[in-house]
Amino acid sequence: MTAPIRLAIVRQKYNPHGGAERFVARALDALSSRGALDVTLLARQWQQGDSGWHNETVNPRYSGRLGRDRGFARAVQKRFRDFDLVQSHERIPGAAIFRAGDGVHAVWLEQLSRVQGLSARLIRFLSPYHSYVCQAETEMFRHPALQTVICNSKLVRDEIADRFAVSDDKLELIYNGVDTEVFHPDLVRHRTAMRDEWRVPQDAPLLAYVGSGFARKGVSTALEAIVPYPDLHLVIAGADKHAKRYQKLAETLGVAARVRFLGGVADVKPVYGAADALILPTLYDPFPNVCVEAFASGLPVFTSPMCGAAEWVVQGENGWTNDALDIDGYRSAVGVWLARRDEWPALRAAARKTAEPFTLARMAGELEALYARLLART
Repeated sequence: MTAPIRLAIVRQKYNPHGGAERFVARALDALSSRGALDVTLLARQWQQGDSGWHNETVNPRYSGRLGRDRGFARAVQKRFRDFDLVQSHERIPGAAIFRAGDGVHAVWLEQLSRVQGLSARLIRFLSPYHSYVCQAETEMFRHPALQTVICNSKLVRDEIADRFAVSDDKLELIYNGVDTEVFHPDLVRHRTAMRDEWRVPQDAPLLAYVGSGFARKGVSTALEAIVPYPDLHLVIAGADKHAKRYQKLAETLGVAARVRFLGGVADVKPVYGAADALILPTLYDPFPNVCVEAFASGLPVFTSPMCGAAEWVVQGENGWTNDALDIDGYRSAVGVWLARRDEWPALRAAARKTAEPFTLARMAGELEALYARLLART
């Protein structure tokens, strides 16, 4: 009997609400169930129940986030030789596989500068942490051990090719998978109960925002988008240390009565079930799971071109795209959507059809085929 492939997956910390971490959990479960892989997760901290894969804690002492990242990188690099393949989800030179789930850090900094003042941009420019991340990113892409970069969108694939001259044969496009049985239009069964809990009228149009990091993912634009439409409600599921600032903005805009801030939500399925569409005007998001889940749940998606999910949007058929800071653009798109309410069933069906091919089984199969090709080269 052939021994299973010893695969290590590297991710610093699991946050149950984080999209990248949920991808790791899904991938590990799906791959381990196939039996061809012996999967070990190397992490500083991981919160997960019983699964068919192993956890190993790698958590050296550190001071500050620069010391945290650098110390973790050095510690896991020492373990690389113990595995047949190492797939890192962190910017750590020396792994055979890098999954670019967080995109390109330099691109994110460029997008962030669009909403920062001069002093904040200067502080960021002088930050030793951001300098370290950008340097580690460059070293990783140029390291001779790197065989493949898993990209979760064409957006990220093209950014890496352009900025780091990584050859096309090293760039593998594998979209995030979704459990299409769990995330399904039947989640509408939650609609009545959740709307009653949130005090949202049953017949009112409802947009859902799901995600942490409100500045990056566009909560301000989402709030601005609903201003002209007095019957439109918005529910915001996600944690942010500056949440009160956005609650104050909702009051200033006069929409507070139509907005519900839920905080971090462990189970987002009822949110999808209660909503009529998803809005995520993100500054930069390589391919958020929330968009895959929303499509699978039958929700049209409003997002930005700097979101990988924009690659799945057919304008006016299953969603709309506008620049993250284009408030008028989002208001216009939302207005078109509201005016086409009699077409919502078709929009929901199109959204569902968009996600149906991208199952967890497909993602696991693509990953396993990739590992087999890489091992065949050795």
